[in-house]
Amino acid sequence: MIHININKHWIPCTLTMTNLFLGILALLHAFQGKFNIAAFLIIIAACVDRADGKVARRFNLTSDFGKELDSLSDLISFGVAPAVIAWGLSLNELGNIGYLLTACFPISGAYRLARYNVTEFAGVFQGIPITVAGGLLSLVTLVTNRYDYHFLFYPAIILILSYLMVSKIPFQKI
Repeated sequence: MIHININKHWIPCTLTMTNLFLGILALLHAFQGKFNIAAFLIIIAACVDRADGKVARRFNLTSDFGKELDSLSDLISFGVAPAVIAWGLSLNELGNIGYLLTACFPISGAYRLARYNVTEFAGVFQGIPITVAGGLLSLVTLVTNRYDYHFLFYPAIILILSYLMVSKIPFQKI
């Protein structure tokens, strides 16, 4: 009988890289003006992101490397990509304020991720997770993109979600 020793750590890392890949694809589609496809890819990335954490915990494969890789992937998929979609759909019409609002979302997400990575998790998040914020912004895109009033919605939702990410409001893990 042949026994092959397989390092199982590649499983959650592959899921994390899939999340990152989907975030990059979402960016590329957003650059081409395919905002609904981009938003849908972010929703899929959120599902994959949820799976990578579950797999890592289930098989006791968590590591500092995996945590950092996950955060970097999350910043692209749930911070930068949704902000670029919002920019392409609406915020680009607001001039300098649009630049600030677009930058505000991933900057808030980066702050949220850094804070999470250096604090001990006690079952309750401080501030809304970037995955949830990016997923919600993507859902807004899917719901409002077919209407002309979406330009009114993005500044408000960006500010609200950015605030919720950096706040210390407790959010229960689901």
